[in-house]
Amino acid sequence: MGKLTVLALRAVLVVLLAGSVFVQAVMVPLLAIDLEELDADLAHLRTPFLVITVLGVVTVQVVLVCVWRLVTMVRRGTVFSHAAFRYVHVVIGAIVAAALLVFALAVVLAPGEAVAPGVILLMCGAVVAVLGVALIVLVLRMLLAQAVARDVEAAQMQAELDEVI
Repeated sequence: MGKLTVLALRAVLVVLLAGSVFVQAVMVPLLAIDLEELDADLAHLRTPFLVITVLGVVTVQVVLVCVWRLVTMVRRGTVFSHAAFRYVHVVIGAIVAAALLVFALAVVLAPGEAVAPGVILLMCGAVVAVLGVALIVLVLRMLLAQAVARDVEAAQMQAELDEVI
């Protein structure tokens, strides 16, 4: 991976991480203030909605940090090692957690008249889409496993060749 590509990706990651911190520090408190004005029959939604929002932002932050670490490993040429699997597993877990949070939000909003049924259906569709992303990352993890195995095999063959020579 070229230096410019790594630099561009890191710039995007920094902007996204700064944006997520802004959401946590500024937007969530403003949302909490806005949600205080809810009708009495919807007031029970305030806390679950805020908790799900904060946890959703945390899942994004976890993915961003893990991608940063993987990019660092790519830059150093160590991504084809077993250490990379730790970050990929965390990314998969964070994506699944995000899907569960979207589903939890749909469950919280489903009863009553607060949200239209079509919106709840769209949220459930988003859950399926997010789980699809987790499956894509899982497939990429399998490709990484194959690459690591090939790298180990190549190192063993090189060692044998060095012995012969």
